[in-house]
Amino acid sequence: MASIQIFDPALCCSTGVCGVEVDQALVSFAADVDWARQNGAQIERFNLALQPLAFAENPHVRAFLERSGQEALPLILVDGEVTLAGRYPKRTELARWLGIAMVTPESAPASCCAGGRCC
Repeated sequence: MASIQIFDPALCCSTGVCGVEVDQALVSFAADVDWARQNGAQIERFNLALQPLAFAENPHVRAFLERSGQEALPLILVDGEVTLAGRYPKRTELARWLGIAMVTPESAPASCCAGGRCC
């Protein structure tokens, strides 16, 4: 399974539920990261405000910041390669990168209940 590193902009927390205004994109992404980890994924997150050395020590991240600035974060690396920048990935993207099968309504096992009625 691939490993993913997320280089977040300077945040007070990674969940998006701190402060006065809740960032729904961060809330959704935090749930997607938890889902991926529950499925065996190795995901690391680095916060620019709390872990600036991680940004400085990674040559891909350092070069990205020099070119694009911190406004272009987040930066996503999959197996050490830049894969996405400027937004957080969707769960389907995480699943594809990690090789995790997504359960869709079409692929879920049929239940005994149909049409809102249970047998």
